[in-house]
Amino acid sequence: MKIEAEFTPKQSKAIKYLFDNETSELLFGGGAGGGKSYIGCAWIIYSCIKYKGIRCLIGRSKLDTLKKTTLATFWNCCSEWGLKANKDYTFNGSSNVITFYNGSEVILKDLFLYPSDPNFDSLGSLELTMAFLDECNQITQKAKAILSSRIRYKLDEYDLIPKLFMSCNPAKNWVYNEFYLPNKKGLLPKYRKFIQALASDNVHISKHYKDQLLKLDEISKQRLLYGNWEYDDSEDKLIEYDAILNMYDANNIENGSKYISCDVARFGKDKTVIIYWNGLRAEQIKVFDTNTITQVADEIKKIQRLENVPLTNIIVDDDGVGGGCRDILRCKGFVNNSKAINNENYTNLKTQCYYKLADYINTGKIYVATKDITIKENLTKELEQVRRDKIDKDTKLAIIPKEKVKQQLGRSPDYSDALMMRMYYELKPNVGRYFVH
Repeated sequence: MKIEAEFTPKQSKAIKYLFDNETSELLFGGGAGGGKSYIGCAWIIYSCIKYKGIRCLIGRSKLDTLKKTTLATFWNCCSEWGLKANKDYTFNGSSNVITFYNGSEVILKDLFLYPSDPNFDSLGSLELTMAFLDECNQITQKAKAILSSRIRYKLDEYDLIPKLFMSCNPAKNWVYNEFYLPNKKGLLPKYRKFIQALASDNVHISKHYKDQLLKLDEISKQRLLYGNWEYDDSEDKLIEYDAILNMYDANNIENGSKYISCDVARFGKDKTVIIYWNGLRAEQIKVFDTNTITQVADEIKKIQRLENVPLTNIIVDDDGVGGGCRDILRCKGFVNNSKAINNENYTNLKTQCYYKLADYINTGKIYVATKDITIKENLTKELEQVRRDKIDKDTKLAIIPKEKVKQQLGRSPDYSDALMMRMYYELKPNVGRYFVH
């Protein structure tokens, strides 16, 4: 079957990368109307026809959205190329699988992070030849990584390399960190490619579509029309994403008094996180699965002796089981819902400390000295979720409740909570002098 298509220069560049022997991951994005979904669908369809019996995947955060948007583009592409339903391909709406006449398959997949499936076990032992993630900024980095590991089916048979094509609009998350920023700095590895595509690059798009983009609010217009990755796209966030990334490189922060802060695991998949501080340098982060209170206390005592940390400079969350650890150590207990220090305009102490933490991170006053990728990833995700709550109401300053954050993350924000507790000593620097135990 002969297929003819007219691509934009940006789309043609993408096609080149999708069929080379070097590029394993291609991000195509930067604005609405750049032809992202079209090129992804075209690549999948062409490959299914060219290579008999392969297995492809088209994924998006929610399956319902995929069917209403990406799949509609897929059908349009098939129609343009003269492919007919029930002749050249069939679609099983129950299994969400498209099967071509030569046995090639396209699986439509929901990749939302559900708390019931944090490790994406739903992908199981699935083996793929290639995959297309539409609006990949809406899924987690872990989902993308697990999916990438499944791309291995019939590659040797057709002399192919693993290929993952992704599309997205500008977003301050792992996509920004893995593709946009390294590309901007000229540090993108050879196996990754990034193409910025805007509505202005697409000669096939209606002028009315561009006119509609011009009517958007300023934030949306900057992102969707101009493809501005640097524009602040969330009025409720407290911590700048770039500032979070810089926090891991701020080795110029001076030494100071020594502290230990600890968030104690309560149950299930919660983690106990212990941080040793040299001034505002978080020089050690130790993470444990749920331990006994005695074990946690012993671990803190070990660090205390080794680093010579004053007892008055040790703080442990005093909610739930953390209270038992506080009792053993006779250290400072952190009560999340206690009153803000000096009765300042915050809903509670936790909110006050998170606002202080946000200020310190945004102004480059904190250094987190870890090379552990998992710790970095978890802490970064948690700090991204530190957002103002009830911003439209004239009430005390508040942050999004922990339960809502847990829904977003699929787990408790144990890393950021341990980091946050250190701010108690910045808000009340004389606590050690007057503490009685």
